[in-house]
Amino acid sequence: MSVRNGLIALLAERPMGVYELRKEFDARTGGTWPLNIGQVYTTIQRLVRDGLVEPVPEEYGPADVDPYRLTETGYTEAEQWWSRPVDRATPTRDELAIKLALAVTSPEVEVATVVHAQRVESMRALRDYTRLKARLPEEPTASDLAWGLVLDNLIFGAEAEVRWLDHVEASVARAQVAHQASGPTQPTTDGPAPAATRRATSTRSRR
Repeated sequence: MSVRNGLIALLAERPMGVYELRKEFDARTGGTWPLNIGQVYTTIQRLVRDGLVEPVPEEYGPADVDPYRLTETGYTEAEQWWSRPVDRATPTRDELAIKLALAVTSPEVEVATVVHAQRVESMRALRDYTRLKARLPEEPTASDLAWGLVLDNLIFGAEAEVRWLDHVEASVARAQVAHQASGPTQPTTDGPAPAATRRATSTRSRR
């Protein structure tokens, strides 16, 4: 989630202070990706440094807040962000994908157990998102519509995750069957010993 671009988009509507920016961001996204005030402040300071945002002069802003507004360069950046597709060439790091990729290459990890635990959590999340979606009014406001679209994204993502976990489980099972069908292999000195051998050796060495 690009907090930087999200704040630029909000400032394109009107000048806002740091607290109002956080409140608007959380309200528009249903609090799905909540921001802390320090994160907003740090991001705004970087935007000021980059010439995209500037403080509103005191004579134009409320006395009790420090509002910011976009520069001309900032407005150009906002327009380009709306028209520019989100780059998928470099995927974000997905903890679950990394976890399972490491699990299937770790001899001491029971992949089926990892998959089962995650499936339970993914199904729980899917039920929660679906219940939240059902609570939206039939005639939604703009904020309701925005929150509903975020929920749709989360629901579709959870459904895809469950399907992918089924695929992982089936792929691992097929690989195990193929490995067993190929017959036992003789141990070599080219790599680490199997986990059971390492444990047995460690036990003998402690006696």
